[in-house]
Order: sequence, then C-alpha cells, then structure tokens
Amino acid sequence: MSGLVLALNAGSSSIKFGVYETDASGGPRTAARGTLETGARPRLRAKAPDGTALCDEAMPGGSLRAGIEGLLRWMENAFPHRALVACGHRIVHGGGAFADPVRLTPAVIEAIDRLTPLAPLHQPRSVAPIRALLELRPDLPQVGCFDTAFHRTIEPPANRFALPRACEAKGIRRFGFHGLSYEYVAGRLRAEGKAGMKAVVAHLGNGASLCAIRDGRSLDTTMGFSALDGLVMGTRCGAIDPGVLLYLLQQEGMTPDELQDMLYRKSGLLGVSGLSGDMRELEASEDPRAREAIELFAFRVAREVAAMAGTLEGLDCLVFTAGIGERSAVVRKAVCARLRWLGLELDEAANEAHAGQLGLPGSAVEIRVVPTDEESVIASHAHVLVLPGRAS
Repeated sequence: MSGLVLALNAGSSSIKFGVYETDASGGPRTAARGTLETGARPRLRAKAPDGTALCDEAMPGGSLRAGIEGLLRWMENAFPHRALVACGHRIVHGGGAFADPVRLTPAVIEAIDRLTPLAPLHQPRSVAPIRALLELRPDLPQVGCFDTAFHRTIEPPANRFALPRACEAKGIRRFGFHGLSYEYVAGRLRAEGKAGMKAVVAHLGNGASLCAIRDGRSLDTTMGFSALDGLVMGTRCGAIDPGVLLYLLQQEGMTPDELQDMLYRKSGLLGVSGLSGDMRELEASEDPRAREAIELFAFRVAREVAAMAGTLEGLDCLVFTAGIGERSAVVRKAVCARLRWLGLELDEAANEAHAGQLGLPGSAVEIRVVPTDEESVIASHAHVLVLPGRAS
C-alpha cells in the first residue's frame, strides 16, 4: 500500500497539518505543510517543503467539517495520482489506557472522549476532526497519537502525588504533555549520537512545559495530571498553591466552571499583564506589566530547568523548542542568565540570530534551538500502523 498520509494537529481555531508521501519502502516524506483556519474567516494555506506557496485561499463555510472537506478536495487536486491512505491525529490526553498510537475505532473514540474532564480545553479539539473525517471518509484508517504517551516511562516518585493511595488507584497521577514534540527532539538527539546526554527540553509556546530526557526516555516533566500544571503559559496559570483554589471556591464564591474558565483562559501571561497572552505582543509593548509577565515567565522556566536537572543529576544540554522557544531571543536570554550558575554561557549574537547552537565555546552546558515537528511524528506513527509489514 502506498499513497498519502495526512497528519492533523488541532488547535483552538486552526489545524496545523502535514501531507506526506508514503510507501512500504521507507518512512513518510513531506509533500506539503500548512494550516486550516476555521471559524469567522476560514482559510487554507499550504506550502511545499522548499517553502513555495501551494495554496492560500478562503474556504467556503466556517464549520470544521466544511474546512476538512475543503482540505481533502485540495489534496485531491494537488496530488491527483496519490490517494489518501491514512490520517493521524494529535490527541492531548491518553489517560492510563493509551500508552501507544492506536487505530481509531468508534469504541476507541468514545474512550478518548470520556477523558475530556482531564483536558477540557484540549480534548474536544482533538476529537472533533476525528469525528468530522469519520463522517466524510468512514473507510479511511485514522490513528490517534497521544501527547501523554512519551511520558509513560516516568516512574515513582516523579509521577506520584502526595495524596491518599485511593486517589492513585483511581488514576490520579502525573501524566505529562507535549509528548509528540519531545519525541521529535529526542529523535534528533539520537540521530546526532547524543541520546545519552542529560537534556532538558523546553517546549515553550502558548502551552509550555519542560521535560528531562536521557537515552530517549522521559524521566520527569513539569506538567502533571492536567495541562494546567507547571510553567506560566499564554492564558494558563501553571503550578499554583492549591490553597488559592480552595480560597476562591470557599471564600470568593466562585463556581467550579468559573474557576476553570479563569485558570485556562484568563490567567498566565494574559492574567499577569492584563494585555495579552501572546509573547510577541508583550515583547513589543512598553507597558511595565508586559515586562513583569515576561520576567515571571522566564523566572519559572529557569527555576523548573534547575528542578529537571535535579532529576537528571546533572545537565549537559538545554534545548529550546516551539513558538516562543524557537523565536524569542528575549526569553532565551533571560532564562540562560538565571542559569549561569549551572554553567550556561549564552552567545548573545547567536541568540539574536536564532542560530541552532547558542552556547559560547566555554559553556559547560550545550544550549540549542531545535524547531519541533509534531506532524512528522504523527505521520510516522500512522505510517507504521496502517502500512502492512511495518513495525515501530
């Protein structure tokens, strides 16, 4: 079997996608990458691997189903001699049941949907395109790839909460997220013969977390049971004293729904600055609250890098990835400045140029920028599960 594999990475109002040529002779090869915007101004944008624009056009209708239907129609016209043979999806939460990529049957989709309380902001976005494709192409094999799966190697005590044992028996533990991104970076390190390094990878975007990696395995991470934990994020608070939550519920009279809305949508960079959850807008602002939000973000990243180094019992490499990690020289500089005591020496010229290697020759810790590629990981997993005779 050969043809095209589509990888979908669903966000709030847009879907990042990759189109990959695949056959039994080797892994997926990138044919196109792009974004599908839905909502008030639906639009499809796609580029070839060399950056050449393949599509930039408004889409009819604003629904997700209409958008995916338009994407499929564009693929048929752009690749007339290659049929779509599989679609892979990023799914944020796999709970305790899903530790590996899986073929998406109706029963599996229902099981994934039942995990929505663990990721109320993200899980519905993961499931929606799956259901849309099930209506449009009921015979198309679909594969779910879980952000939590990479962290299945985290063991006690790192994955344990100090709660009654009965809670752990119910599955309340640290899961971790952004696993597809960490899987990609770990693969890059392995390909360069650096898998044995004690590496902390900083996935810094609208959602942000860190992962301690050695020998391709996740040993610790800043996110836990939910995608609220850990670092300051665009609109999420990160780690917080649970007493604050009790106070807001018991003394301020907030309802659980109001509290959830505040923690997921009104906190983080947006909450601290009162201006925006977008790091680019904060860096461009002269408002002192914007600087305070950036300072808190960098402080928390640096503090948690030190914690991850504690788990690793040392630090050989710090990798920045995702939107902020790849593009914000301001944040990288602020984080590295707070970590000089660990032996990080930043080359400021390389940092401003967004180079791949950011450490000075004398830096005891390698400092790198590695652009992440979750879609290629999704496509590889779909390729393995759908093409006969392939093994992971």
